[in-house]
Amino acid sequence: MLTAKQHELIRFIQQKLEDTGISPSFEEMKEALDLKSKSGVHRLISALEERGFIRRLPNRARALEVIKLPEDSVTGSSRSVAAPTSANDSVIAAHTAKPVAVAPANDIIDVPLHGRIAAGAPIEAIEGQSSMPVPAALLGPGDHYALEVSGDSMIEAGIFDGDFALVKRTETARDGEIVVALVDNEEATLKYLRKEGAMIRLDPANGAYEPQLYEADRVQVQGKLAGLLRRYH
Repeated sequence: MLTAKQHELIRFIQQKLEDTGISPSFEEMKEALDLKSKSGVHRLISALEERGFIRRLPNRARALEVIKLPEDSVTGSSRSVAAPTSANDSVIAAHTAKPVAVAPANDIIDVPLHGRIAAGAPIEAIEGQSSMPVPAALLGPGDHYALEVSGDSMIEAGIFDGDFALVKRTETARDGEIVVALVDNEEATLKYLRKEGAMIRLDPANGAYEPQLYEADRVQVQGKLAGLLRRYH
């Protein structure tokens, strides 16, 4: 079952595709749904994608394909849908909604930029209102944000001071993954996650730094590394 905002978003995307052949931008979706930020749009799209209603076409940020519609959604000029006469008809109606052909669009997506994060001693990751353009090919499904890396403790993993870490929002991670870890609800750091019984070890990728060991309840995973951007001056 979809929420009211999810219903509203998929109807807006479908109508935009029918009218123009191009899926709407995140700014257009934010304004159409009266949301405060694009991160809300990211979450709605991820939820619709997980439920199989839409999918993102690879390498094209603004290319969305509607796979199926909720039963009460409308398409075409008639703006009405006949009610299904049986449970089987309901399933058929959902799966026979034809995806709209999407014209090529730009391959850039705006990702929220939430300040700086340490790749050395932990510092606070600052919530910000800005965003940065990111090639869609660097991002998979899910909600993402970006952080500017400060420090050199991850240089052996190819992560340098001034790089931008692209992070997929998640509260879980496998042993050995690079994560954004919030320590004591105060400081965030970018490190390898290792589990040692009831303890969590945050490992740097620089021999000049020591691992950081914490009780598991002191560490909260806020995301895992999905990609990197580097600017050359």
